[in-house]
Amino acid sequence: MDLAVFVGDIEERQRKSSYPEPFFGRMSRRKKRVLGDFFGITNFGVNLTELLPGGESSILHRHSKQEEFIFILSGNPTLVTDQGEIQLKPGMCAGFRTDGVAHHLVNRSSSSATYIEVGDRSIGDHVTYPNDDLQADLGPDGRWIFTHKDGRPY
Repeated sequence: MDLAVFVGDIEERQRKSSYPEPFFGRMSRRKKRVLGDFFGITNFGVNLTELLPGGESSILHRHSKQEEFIFILSGNPTLVTDQGEIQLKPGMCAGFRTDGVAHHLVNRSSSSATYIEVGDRSIGDHVTYPNDDLQADLGPDGRWIFTHKDGRPY
């Protein structure tokens, strides 16, 4: 087991997203290195994420249990929330409490943006997506279960 490695030595996650279609394709301009998993960390996730121009971090969402934190390393992604937008730049960070502001990042610039994201892995977390017919629950096996807002499976 490695205790310390260069980030570039951790392979990029091959699967772009766990979202079902038609949402899966929206993540095609996002690259993740799942750093926490590499070290066997199970209580929280840590990712190094790159958004290519036109990329999105996720679908606009909010969690019922999970808290999230991001730290911008390079580029100028836009933090889009249900309360407005904030242009981010390197050195800025943002945090999202449970049942707080719906959020995601969008890269509207002409160059890549890279950031660290940290989130806990609260079993039973319920995620709502205010702009899309989608909701998700984190099951006991740690996998997301996606349904339409009326409960029909995807």
